[in-house]
Amino acid sequence: MGQAARERLARVLGAVKPAGAFSAQLSAPAHLLELEVHGVGAIRLPLRAPQAKQLIQVARPARFGRGEQTLSDPAVRDTWELTPEQFAMRGTGWEGLLDGALDHFREELGLPPGTRLRAEPHSFLVYGKGQFFLPHQDSEKDDSMVGTLVVSLPSPHTGGELIVEHAGERVTYRASKQDLTLVAFYADCRHQVTPVRSGHRHTLTFNLLAETTAQEAGQDAARGPVTEAARHLTEHFTRPAASRYGDGLLDPPNRLVFLLDHEYTQRGLSWSRLKGADATYAATLRAAARQAGCEAVLALAEVKETWDAYPADEDPWGDDHDYYDEEESEAEDAEETSGDLGDYQLNELVDDEITLSWWTTPDATAGEPVTLPVSWHETCSATPNSRLTPHHWEYEGYMGNYGNTLDRWYHRAAIVLWPRERAFPARAEADPSAALTEVRTRAENGDVQGARALAASLAPFWPTVTHDTDLFTAALDTAAVLDAPDTATMLLSPFGVAQLSAAHGTPMAAAARRYGERWTKGIVTTWFAAEHHNFDRIGWTQGTLRPLCETLHTAQSPGTARLLAAGIWKAVADELHRWTAAGAARREFRRPALEALAAPLADLVAVADEALHQTITGSLRSYPDTVLECLLPALRSAQASGTTAGWDAIAQDCARRLSHIAAQPPRDPADWSLPAAGAGCGCDLCDLLDEFLISRTRRSLEWPLAQAGRRHIHFRIDAADLPVNHETRRQGRPYTLVLTKTEELFTRAAQARRQVSTDLAWLTKAYGLA
Repeated sequence: MGQAARERLARVLGAVKPAGAFSAQLSAPAHLLELEVHGVGAIRLPLRAPQAKQLIQVARPARFGRGEQTLSDPAVRDTWELTPEQFAMRGTGWEGLLDGALDHFREELGLPPGTRLRAEPHSFLVYGKGQFFLPHQDSEKDDSMVGTLVVSLPSPHTGGELIVEHAGERVTYRASKQDLTLVAFYADCRHQVTPVRSGHRHTLTFNLLAETTAQEAGQDAARGPVTEAARHLTEHFTRPAASRYGDGLLDPPNRLVFLLDHEYTQRGLSWSRLKGADATYAATLRAAARQAGCEAVLALAEVKETWDAYPADEDPWGDDHDYYDEEESEAEDAEETSGDLGDYQLNELVDDEITLSWWTTPDATAGEPVTLPVSWHETCSATPNSRLTPHHWEYEGYMGNYGNTLDRWYHRAAIVLWPRERAFPARAEADPSAALTEVRTRAENGDVQGARALAASLAPFWPTVTHDTDLFTAALDTAAVLDAPDTATMLLSPFGVAQLSAAHGTPMAAAARRYGERWTKGIVTTWFAAEHHNFDRIGWTQGTLRPLCETLHTAQSPGTARLLAAGIWKAVADELHRWTAAGAARREFRRPALEALAAPLADLVAVADEALHQTITGSLRSYPDTVLECLLPALRSAQASGTTAGWDAIAQDCARRLSHIAAQPPRDPADWSLPAAGAGCGCDLCDLLDEFLISRTRRSLEWPLAQAGRRHIHFRIDAADLPVNHETRRQGRPYTLVLTKTEELFTRAAQARRQVSTDLAWLTKAYGLA
């Protein structure tokens, strides 16, 4: 299969010679700098050991940043530091040297011509013998910071090299013994200072700030084959995309995400501050986008890769590699997930994820946070992640169902492009709530046709967005003003009853009035569909159903309230059937479950119209008497709260059941019969057990039975909560299962009769039954 258009585009951009490098060097005569340090005086260059010792006397151990913390750890950074308040740089030639150097570095680093660099003093560092700074990346301390400038003062020393690396390339810089050595590099480049072997290393460090006037911002000269890039863009957006694993074709993408080489902060992300090769990519892509009729924005992306990997010093197929060693200690595991990135050998890429977390507006005047996962067929880059240094990584050893893996996380910037006519859906996927607001505003301003077109353009990705309660409100409000039933269905179908609240009653009623009963029934049925939403409908009923239905009635939409109540009744009815079925569960589990259904049943009775109420009362009569464990608590709750309206028919049915039970004669002391142990599996063992249980005269049974059979009988008796003792006599082969009906049989019967009498007396009085 040939390369996709996005891959050809990445190859074209990668072949364009960058306008600059990630680091650059300049030498200058030392006499141009006059340096004075408080408490030491004028510094003579080259700087000798006596003054170096004086500087150390007024310095402090250097600190470094990690996340939001500022730390001091000589195992990471071992050097002495003076702050800008402690030293001053003078000399008639210094300002001229610095201005010229900044112009030189702007050009060497490939910053846009309209950009001006400014150097902000940061520190004066002194490295003695053995001191160093481990590989690290500078934090961008200012919105406009793009890099770091290091001015090495001449001094006799060995070691202390500055090593700068980026995208797999590494450059080593050594200081002069006679001249000033100036090195500038982008702030996201990893760099280190190797240990000083002899003498002292002295450097002044500066933050490099990029400043651009509003007139100059965004003026980038196109470089490279713009027309070819534009052709690839057009093809990317107009041709079906191949799926990642070659199992079919996908619709043409709505966007292209080109990953840049350098890292940026939210505040520092702008067209005028792009670094090195990124500026070249941007100039070419923006020019190509204009030719292809596309918009382009800048974005920040979080990239995660999962690799099949193993420690570099380990043979994954060696004879001593034991995947099933379960004796590894936590300490060993911790050691395994630490270490340098180079400690692991990458094999195959298992998975990757790219999520845009921030992007600029098309006019580049502002930015906004987003959470937008990006598919594989929408992305490309000139520099693969493997050539960059991840900001975090975790190694996971063999876990039993998959091999060793190494997870790597990267911060990358990106240029995101989309056809101008698809700008609305491209941005809407990142902020669907704002998109619905735009649709609704357009409709309310009279452009209903335009609003419908915008809403319809959301269909390809709408089922995949996060459908929370706030978005549900916006979707209901929008659907009601479109007067387009199919589009309204598309907007509302991905939601479910779980997101409904009383606040949705009014917009639901508006949509129902707009589209009619048939449409409303279809959408509510969709919300209740089990394949769409797996949630606790019973739990949702309490606290939501009653106020929601009241709001719907107030909004003149009783039919919608009826549909919701009917859907909840089906869920309650299913639960009642589950827990009241013969042998469904032990009494200790069944009773709490049925009692928990009393509250949602009370809500249903309160909101049901006459037709649904008749359905509920009629269905309740069909359940076995165990349903009383739900109905009696519900009746007591209704009586206590003074909301007994609608309960008369249910109360009468309960009284009939209780009267029938009370009319049965007391259990004969000689009657040892029990009901069968619920719905058995139909095997011979279950039939023999039921014969024993229903016998009036047999109290015990000795049953030679193999282990599997004994387990089956144990389960049947326990599941039915029968007053039958079951023990195994471990003699002979097979062992003998001994079943004995207990006196609890009569105790339960007596307790049940007393409870029936109590419940019947209360019910007759509370509900005025004759």
